[in-house]
Amino acid sequence: MQNFKTMKYLKYITIIILIFSLQSCSDFLEQEPGTQTSIDELLQNKEGVLIALKGLYRDVEANVRGERFAVYSDLQGGNIKFTPTSSGNSAGQITSGVNIREVYSFEDTAETSNFVSFYSGNYSIINQANLLLEYTPKLTDATDSEKKQIIAEALTIRAYAHFLLSQVYCQNYSYTSNASHLGIVYNKESIKEGLKYPKRETLAVTYSLIIEDLKLAIENYTDNPSMAGPTYSYFNRNNTKALLARIYLYKRDWTNAYETANDVITSSGFQLMSSENYIAQWAQPDLPVSEALLEFSIPKDAENAATSSMASYFGYNSNTYAKYVASNDLVNLYENNDIRKQLFLTVNLQTLVNGLLTPLPYNFTRKFQDNAGYVAFRLSEMYLIRAEAALENNQYTIAMQDINTIRARANATLLTNTSNLKEEILLERRKELCFEGHLFFDLMRNHKDISRNDGCISTNCGMKYPSLKFVLPIPQSNINLNENLQQNESY
Repeated sequence: MQNFKTMKYLKYITIIILIFSLQSCSDFLEQEPGTQTSIDELLQNKEGVLIALKGLYRDVEANVRGERFAVYSDLQGGNIKFTPTSSGNSAGQITSGVNIREVYSFEDTAETSNFVSFYSGNYSIINQANLLLEYTPKLTDATDSEKKQIIAEALTIRAYAHFLLSQVYCQNYSYTSNASHLGIVYNKESIKEGLKYPKRETLAVTYSLIIEDLKLAIENYTDNPSMAGPTYSYFNRNNTKALLARIYLYKRDWTNAYETANDVITSSGFQLMSSENYIAQWAQPDLPVSEALLEFSIPKDAENAATSSMASYFGYNSNTYAKYVASNDLVNLYENNDIRKQLFLTVNLQTLVNGLLTPLPYNFTRKFQDNAGYVAFRLSEMYLIRAEAALENNQYTIAMQDINTIRARANATLLTNTSNLKEEILLERRKELCFEGHLFFDLMRNHKDISRNDGCISTNCGMKYPSLKFVLPIPQSNINLNENLQQNESY
């Protein structure tokens, strides 16, 4: 039996290597028509390593910008609802997206999980990052500085992919008093290094390994990017610190969260968008907002036309519209004078009500129209991290000042006292960072219930914390292949 399982797992490993480590980068492995290059050949020189690194960024972008993860946190938390079908026999009917249907209702299953591609995609990214980490130090045609930069980016990508997995498949850090509950499998070697049957770490160990990778990456970063192109689309020292600040926030390491976020705010050279330019910045068709610390470049074809973007999920024009809009649960949180309310484009759509098509208002976000990319980190989040960490360190005045910095830009009412600051911070995060993938995770790490009202078509519109359904199941196919891989409780 063991030999059969080993053979089956070896076959799986071969498929993973060929499909995810090769096919996902097939456009650069096909050096000439009909001529493929092996991993060993490709990664023997700097040019090949950089080609592989560029392909790796494409995979990271596709994984986070893909519908499943791009809408997951806002949809689960209640910021998002669905638009009606625009035409055909189902015109006016409202249904959930097929890629997230079971997840949306907290009814995902291990056998047919909506997120199986997200799980395998992240471990493919991790495997590719590990290959770069194994080959780069051996390069003979790259300088030490060039190798350090490549290693720093690969380490950050490895840490980032592990963190994304921990968000979706692990309960929040304070779910147990010492984070001794299940984390994830943390891979620090490529599959090429040999066959293993790894166990899941505790979440405490998972976070320590993520932090270890990020600190080592920060030490290795140089001032010279590895590749040409828009610097906002690649990991660097500043946005890696932003990721680290977010990790510390989730870990409830308030001192390090404060210091790291403060470092980005004071030393990165980035400035908050101004009130005057806030709406126009989000409306730019081809560039990220100026305070974006990292926005992954969207894929483009040979004519430099975007092939996919965040507008696929949130876009609207006079002829077509996408699946997701803001719920009134979110829209009603803004004061009338808050300029962020102008980020909602209100459109009447024909909706089936009691058997009749009726025009009803829907609020599309202006954040992700045209060729919008996935915003991974921006400076406003750092202010809100610093505010929350300051509050938890009993620095109430600093916390209030940071919240008021964000509110003042939005022309919202300023706080005048430090009472109820925790709830004010969470409210400000929801308003400022909506559609950027934070709400559900913010609720979980603060032990809040789920309450989805406007537009909720789920069988579970409200759920109490804690819930075993606040994490997704490990895909059963992976459980079958690794007897040491423990499934999440209740699946």
